[in-house]
Amino acid sequence: AAGWLVNDKRVERIWRREGLKVPQKQPKKGRLWDADGSCVRLRPEHPNHVWSYDFVEERTHDGRKFRMLNVIDEFTHECLAIRVARKLKAIDVIDVLSDLFILRGVPGHIRSDNGPEFVAKTVQSWITGVGAQTAYIAPGSPWENGFIESFNARLRDELLNGEIFYTLKEAQVVIESWRCH
Repeated sequence: AAGWLVNDKRVERIWRREGLKVPQKQPKKGRLWDADGSCVRLRPEHPNHVWSYDFVEERTHDGRKFRMLNVIDEFTHECLAIRVARKLKAIDVIDVLSDLFILRGVPGHIRSDNGPEFVAKTVQSWITGVGAQTAYIAPGSPWENGFIESFNARLRDELLNGEIFYTLKEAQVVIESWRCH
């Protein structure tokens, strides 16, 4: 506290000498990534190669929840779509993806977490039926889906934390305007 520079080991030695309990050192955890800091996963090589999608929840001023389905292209980092609704189910995921497939073409892979809307049999069979492949991340590993998680954080920081939405329609208009910008 006086500002002296003291080695941690010396402090632990003094604690032991005085009969105080010294906390055990925590074991280091094994790495889950390569030496370059990246996860071992599918990397996008060109536009429309890998898309990611995920949900974000927010509330209107009256406390009612609404959800946003965000879809991005991992190579270009472009937000392809944000669907805003009170409830978004597997059929809504298919609806958004079908619109994007018509506009942009079918991507090689679609990456998502293991949420019920993404692992539903109808979504899986529809995605494989149109010629894309699903790439699910390991459960509890959001860093494997870093592009969409980063986008969601940016969406929250730049827009959602600074806005109060009074109606769902207002949220849809403001969020789509932000996406286009």
